[in-house]
Amino acid sequence: MKRTIHLLVALLLCGQCLLAQEYTSRTLSLMPWPQEVHKAPGKLVIDSSFSVSVSSKKGRVYQKAVNLIRSITDRTGVFVNRGFPRIQQSSTVTIQFDEVAVLGEKIDESYELSVSTAGAIIKAKTDVGALHGMETLLQLLQFDEHSFYIPGIRIKDAPRFAWRGLMIDVARHFQPMAVLKRNLRAMAALKMNVFHWHLSDDQGFRVASKVFPKLQELASDGQYYTQREVKELVAYAGSLGIRVVPEIDVPGHATAILTAYPEYGSKKGESYTIERYAGVFDPTLNPANPEVYSFLATLFKEVSSLFPDPYFHIGGDENEGKHWDQNVEIQQLKKKHGWTTNHEVQTYFNIQLEAILKSYGKKLMGWDEIMTKDMPTSAIIHSWRGRNEGFPNGTLIEAVKKGYQVVLSNDYYIDRMQSVLHHRKFDPLKNGALTAAQEALVLGGEVTMWSELVTPLTIDSRIWPRTAGIAELFWSKAEVVDDPNFISRLKTMDLYLDQMGITHRKNKDQILRNITKSSTVASVQLLTEYFEPLKIYERNKDGVEYKSFSPFTLFADACTADAYGALELNTLIDEYLKFGKERTKKEIIAILKRWQRGYQAFKSLAPNPNLVCLTEHYKAMALIGERLEKALSNTVALRDDVALRTTIKKLETPLVDTEFMVLPSLKRLFGHLGVALAEGGKKS
Repeated sequence: MKRTIHLLVALLLCGQCLLAQEYTSRTLSLMPWPQEVHKAPGKLVIDSSFSVSVSSKKGRVYQKAVNLIRSITDRTGVFVNRGFPRIQQSSTVTIQFDEVAVLGEKIDESYELSVSTAGAIIKAKTDVGALHGMETLLQLLQFDEHSFYIPGIRIKDAPRFAWRGLMIDVARHFQPMAVLKRNLRAMAALKMNVFHWHLSDDQGFRVASKVFPKLQELASDGQYYTQREVKELVAYAGSLGIRVVPEIDVPGHATAILTAYPEYGSKKGESYTIERYAGVFDPTLNPANPEVYSFLATLFKEVSSLFPDPYFHIGGDENEGKHWDQNVEIQQLKKKHGWTTNHEVQTYFNIQLEAILKSYGKKLMGWDEIMTKDMPTSAIIHSWRGRNEGFPNGTLIEAVKKGYQVVLSNDYYIDRMQSVLHHRKFDPLKNGALTAAQEALVLGGEVTMWSELVTPLTIDSRIWPRTAGIAELFWSKAEVVDDPNFISRLKTMDLYLDQMGITHRKNKDQILRNITKSSTVASVQLLTEYFEPLKIYERNKDGVEYKSFSPFTLFADACTADAYGALELNTLIDEYLKFGKERTKKEIIAILKRWQRGYQAFKSLAPNPNLVCLTEHYKAMALIGERLEKALSNTVALRDDVALRTTIKKLETPLVDTEFMVLPSLKRLFGHLGVALAEGGKKS
């Protein structure tokens, strides 16, 4: 009997905790969600007396505390009396930490935050943990009609994974320093801690070399980072608690390197030129040429000296070995060692690089193709082709079972323009059937922003806000992925990122003004709420449609994944079909009327080729809106006719590299209203 009572009490307490957590997640928009969140009484009002105190001026905390004050005043408009932090004095916000951390995978990033009417206290073992606490404090800022305030709360927080990364490819499209710095700031806001800098590929080599100056002179189109700029960015990232890992991609993806130094290529007498298309190409370094290793040893020594992080990424992916098959020296090397495959040749190549990097105090990291039977387990495997045995090339599980440390990027390829809800399905450890020791080898995950289809104008809109939702996977408890309030929190983070200077919203309007050739963009803006770019590289099928200098100022570039209008309408239709509420029906009708008004406004714009190509789809969308609106309003009975099917057919076809994201839901609504349309066409 006692056992039953104890069990009931435990269940009751657990239920109360869950209810409190749910209540808190509905009222707070924190991202990533902390490990422990407890509501506390009172609130801390922001007024002119607001001040900040830090326990020490050492490390990263003081400058972040300055920025915290600026962020608070900018977001509230409150004039404060003290614009800089105090040292060990009584203040509104007190920040305490014990030591300055050396960035790495084993540092303590935990923090505790408590807020009451009397003030806020952040406690951390390291200055990096204190940075995370300040980021959380900023996200807690709320308001009512009387004041801006931070609600009473107690938070205890720490990351789930040590590696929470973002890779930006600057080779396909060069990204200026300002682009990288603002994205580093956004990473810090989301508690991400590794910036993977993809510095070379077929389309360009982007870091200046004093030893091999032809790399920037011949292989960069004049777009590269000076060594001073590299050091500046590394220091800037470090001040935010972010490590920087460089990548020089070899032996494949080497067209740019060989443009500068063709003598190291596998095809004798070849004249290389920088690649302008996206895709996988044949030029590769020659692993049978001893001078190649001398070249790389010297280059890696120079580049690695710019980066204090112990990891150095060598790429090592997508080498099809066609030029190797045609090279007599390489065939002789294979014969000498009894090798039968190019994988064995690449392993030989990688082992040489591992020894070179080790002599500089660096750990070799590479994409999962580097994992072969002879590769030392000291190498870090960057898994991009799978997570477990249930998926093709399940490299993460295979790697940890062989004793390698692993970082997962498979299913975090945000250039594929898939929904953040898709990416959040794939936890680095879910369904792995790993032992505790094997799980410890999974360092974490990394979002990858390949830049074949992005420019400085559009890159922010491809990274954010989706990466915020993925970053939560790397920090928070696994259960948080099921939070029903996630989209609401993501929308708040979307606005927060805009306030921070991320250009995903601002630059979208710029692209739309370019399309309309006017400042009148509302009607085309409405279209972008329901159309999203084609997914999984369909926009750049086979890598032939777009060159590195093609325009990326088109309708597809103004559209984003997770179009909020489509998310809203799909949710409303689901709710209406399940529950039939009159209120939900009215909300759907209001959206359908908005489509019709939008089309009328669109027709008033001065036509140009970039607008004319949108006309037929917009007209079809307005006609569908009109038919459904009248049917839902019970003014006209729906009928299945040729005109309706023709209109649906139009919306099933891509619109200048975008797709209409509400068509399946609309078809279900048609069915509910008595018109059963065939499903054909593209699935959204």
